[in-house]
This record gives sequence, structure tokens and C-alpha cells, in this order.
Amino acid sequence: MTIHACIFTRHHYLAACMELRTELKIKSFAQQIDLRDAVFLAGSCFTEHIGAQLAANKFSTCQNPHGILFNPVSVSAALEAYEQEKLYTESDLFYHNELYSSWWHLGRFSHINAHAVLLMMNAETSHAHHFLKSAQWAIITLGSAWAYRLRKEAPGYLEAEAVANCHKVPAQHFIHYLLSYQQVCAHVQRIIKLLRQMQPGIRIIFTVSPVRHAREGLAENNRSKGLLLNAVHEAVEAHEGVFYFPAYELVIDDLRDYRFYADDLVHPNYQATRYVWQKFTDACINEASQKLMKEIAEIRTAFHHRPLHATTTHHHRFLQAYLQKTLALASAHPHLDFKAELERFALEE
Repeated sequence: MTIHACIFTRHHYLAACMELRTELKIKSFAQQIDLRDAVFLAGSCFTEHIGAQLAANKFSTCQNPHGILFNPVSVSAALEAYEQEKLYTESDLFYHNELYSSWWHLGRFSHINAHAVLLMMNAETSHAHHFLKSAQWAIITLGSAWAYRLRKEAPGYLEAEAVANCHKVPAQHFIHYLLSYQQVCAHVQRIIKLLRQMQPGIRIIFTVSPVRHAREGLAENNRSKGLLLNAVHEAVEAHEGVFYFPAYELVIDDLRDYRFYADDLVHPNYQATRYVWQKFTDACINEASQKLMKEIAEIRTAFHHRPLHATTTHHHRFLQAYLQKTLALASAHPHLDFKAELERFALEE
């Protein structure tokens, strides 16, 4: 072999061996989600990325009925409300900045009218209660072990380990603290217990949000995530039908690059969340449903198509073709809701 041939061979050998990132290989879950399953989701904002994808793919979902919840205390408190089908009253509200709000809920429930707030809160709680009675899966995403506890002088003071949202109330009304490992473990266990009191056969997927709580400080964020990860893994080892999906590791250790974050350098961007969704699909959703999801994706693409020339024969044929495809899919899978797509294709046809 010539010197040039040796150099060429060595170059290609090194190129073949070189890996520029450590890809996380996730084993398929022993039990997987089916498109017929009802899926409940609660937790941090990363929950909503997964929930939005499931809903777009025609899964039956109930997402964050109390709004985004970051710490395990708030998640377990919300689940207790669903389990009891709690009826909120005006005594559960406080008035600040001309709005009625709840310390247990996100700001989207706040309103200038107390009655309107209670209507929203109680409707969501009742829906979650009934949904969970027949749900096959729950996906719980924990975001942070840092919590905010009210000081006695705070508006609407209540004695609780943590509030779900600070509602832009001044910082001096809160005690900001890191939950102990014992507290985190207790609430993770309580989450499992409450879910199974409502639905004994429910399977649970825990994730830890890859969103970096940089305002706490990077070292403090890592302490927080470590507490959550340890508590979740202990729960997975202790309970049948409880799983861990490594959303945190996929972004932090697999992608591991600021180009996969939004401009705030805290939240994963579209590319990162799509990557996590694909990994979730491969590991957590069964093969038959994945195949059906590809057909649904084609119909969704057609549904969102906006023609330049809507009156042409070509567009008429396009609509007719997708109307027939959607009708066939809806007939074969009556548990899936294609009402919006059928109305769109028929309306413009």
C-alpha cells in the first residue's frame, strides 16, 4: 500500500470513528401509549410542548387544568383538588392589581370579576376529575424544586408549603426556598397515590423539564434538577407502571448546545422540542399508532394548506381528494375526531 493510500485510509477511519455528540438511545417502554388512550398532562411549560403534539395527533388529552405548575408541591395540590372535585369559592381568591386570582392557579385564570374566575377554575377542576377517572396515562413534568411560600402579610395569605404562581405580587411577600429532598420525594409519592386513587390502572410517565431556571443561578438550578431527578428515579424503581422519559438529558446532554435554545438561552427552541418529541414518539407510542400518526400528519398538512388560487379546478380536486381520505380514516378509526378537517374540506370543496 502506498503512503498516500495509507493516509487516505487513516483519514476515513478517523472520520468514521469521530462522533461530535453523544446521542441518547432510549429503549422502547415495556408499555406504550396507544391512540385510543386518554392522556392527562400536568407540570411545567415543557408539558405543553408534548401535550400540543399529542393533541395535534388526535390523542384525547387533558392538559394543565390549573395552568403551568413548576414544583411538585403545586402538582400534588392540583391533583388533590381533582381527586376531591374541589369546588372553589370566593374565599379561595385574593384581590391584587384590580384582579381576582388564586394562589393555586396560573394567571390565565385571573379576572376582574370573581364569579368569572370561579367559573373557569371549577369547570377545569370538574373536567380533570372526570377525565382522570378513565385516563390510561398521566405525564407529569417537574420543573423546579425551588418554591415560594407566602408570608403572613401577603394578600390572600394561606398556610401552604408553596404557591403555584406569584402573580406579580412584590417579592417581599414570599419566602423563596429550596424544597428538601424529603419534601420532593413525599410529593412525588403523593402524586402517584392521588392519580391511582382516581384511576388504579393508570400508567405514569415522569419527566424533568430541560428548561433552565437561570434566575435561581446555574449552581442552584442544578441542585434543584438533581433533587427532582433522584426523587423520580426512586419512584420509578419502587412502582410498577411508573416510567421515566429523559427529556432533561436529551436537551442538556444529547443536544448540549446553545443553538438548541431560544433567544433567552433558557427555553429549548422549536428544533429541540421537535427532537424530544420524535424520541418520545419512538420510545413511548406503539408502532400501530405511529403508523396511523403518519396518515394523520398528511391530513393535518392539507388542512393547514392555504392556496393562492382557491377557485381553480386543481384546488377543487385537492379538497375532494382529502375529503375522501379523511372520511375513510374517520370511518376506520371512529375514536378519532376529524370534525374540523371534514368541515374545512367540505366547506371549501
